[in-house]
Amino acid sequence: MGFAESALSRDAFLSGRLWLAQPVAGYRAATDPVFLAAAVPAQSGQSVLELGCGAGVALAALSRRVAGLDAHGVELQPDYAALARLNAVENGLRLTIHDGDLAEMPASLRALSFDHVMANPPFYADHAGTAPRDAGKARAQQQPMTALSVWVDAALRRLHPRGMITLVHRAEALGDILAALNGRAGDVTVLPLAARQGRCAGRLIVQAVKGARGPLRLLAPLIVHEGAQHGAADDAYSPVARAILRDMAPLALLRPAR
Repeated sequence: MGFAESALSRDAFLSGRLWLAQPVAGYRAATDPVFLAAAVPAQSGQSVLELGCGAGVALAALSRRVAGLDAHGVELQPDYAALARLNAVENGLRLTIHDGDLAEMPASLRALSFDHVMANPPFYADHAGTAPRDAGKARAQQQPMTALSVWVDAALRRLHPRGMITLVHRAEALGDILAALNGRAGDVTVLPLAARQGRCAGRLIVQAVKGARGPLRLLAPLIVHEGAQHGAADDAYSPVARAILRDMAPLALLRPAR
């Protein structure tokens, strides 16, 4: 099993601080996993788990920014799990990738708990839109078997008390996420990600603390691109987005210093 070398591309992330193999025709990471990694306020020596880690982009970005993490990922599709291991080796990172279904957590993870759990769950229900032709991409982007509530439950079960869950998802899913967190995690912070000034947010980053009871904070949107519309000049990222996507900055808006 595994992708043939000819079926892979090597793509630069974080201005070339990472070169990651991805399938040419399968699921390919864009900005969401980098924003996800930037949002996790992990510190050296802490433990992190990513649910549905795919080729390991978010784990690699977080591990490149914060040295000394005990970083784990779990991935249902063996080809992508193998790719995450390859990316770890090729980038000199220590990542432990577990094969398995987050809904039936492998025994190697059931014995562990973590300071942080992060996830970029599938964005599309199986009845919405047109399924991608590539089977790996379809499974990565759809959730015919694993509901969003199951992702949240799996994350909370693997967290230490007062551990932190961080999710990136589409804006329409906020109600489902808050319902799944209700009574189990608090100090919820919601950061909308809007493509441009004046546009509705298409994505959200949601962060919460297991067992906390603090109120919800809804932040002003992070604007990803400058200008009113897509243009050819440069990548047109806003200064905040550019610092995250190019310069490996943390997303400090979520948890400002107190």
